[in-house]
Amino acid sequence: MELFYSRDIDGQIVRLPQEEAQHCIKVLRHRVGDEINVIDGEGTLLTCRLVDDSPKHAEAEIISSEKNWGSHEYNLKMAVCPTKNMDRYEWFVEKGCEVGMDSVAPVFGDHSERKVFKPERVEKILVSAAKQSLKAAVPSIDEATTVKKFISGYSKEDGVLKLIADCFEEEDAPRISVKKALDSYEGKDIVILIGPEGDFSKEEALLAIEKGFIPVHLGQSRLRTETAAVTAVEAVYFRYME
Repeated sequence: MELFYSRDIDGQIVRLPQEEAQHCIKVLRHRVGDEINVIDGEGTLLTCRLVDDSPKHAEAEIISSEKNWGSHEYNLKMAVCPTKNMDRYEWFVEKGCEVGMDSVAPVFGDHSERKVFKPERVEKILVSAAKQSLKAAVPSIDEATTVKKFISGYSKEDGVLKLIADCFEEEDAPRISVKKALDSYEGKDIVILIGPEGDFSKEEALLAIEKGFIPVHLGQSRLRTETAAVTAVEAVYFRYME
């Protein structure tokens, strides 16, 4: 199934951005009158008919629309520290989108080796992954922040299932499996915090527990940051899959 992406929608007209227009017109050779499928990044699939086949500014009129196309029952935010090698983080973003996540929060921990995050390439990867996995919603990217500031935005009473995958074992907050934490939750809003290569600092872990984050483990294997993140996304996906 061919999918194109555009957020430029004016009434019943969809305008494809130049890169999408070139692929539609030059590569796939669509012409005026052809039907195409466009996702709006917000969860809606639009069935359209081309009315302008310019490779620079192709336009199509909307024939029909389907909301929540390719959606899932939950809302998952993955707060993951960018890895030293950005290729690994981009791999997580791609696979996380394919499986099913709703937003990405790049966070920098006390032990993070990388302190800079540029969202432009990640945004393109998310669009491509959404189209490839037949989803009309493209995960959003939060503004980069520190782990402590991110954690401080939550409270114990917010009703969100908040999980932190760390290597600490506190007597008053022992780690449980991510599966057990998910099975005990009846809501749909989930946040999972994954640390950098050097793990969270003790201060970060204690602050998370204070704010209602549940310490979890992902099994006995020692996982890389990006592997742990994808494993966590899959755990949520299988928990809610019919």
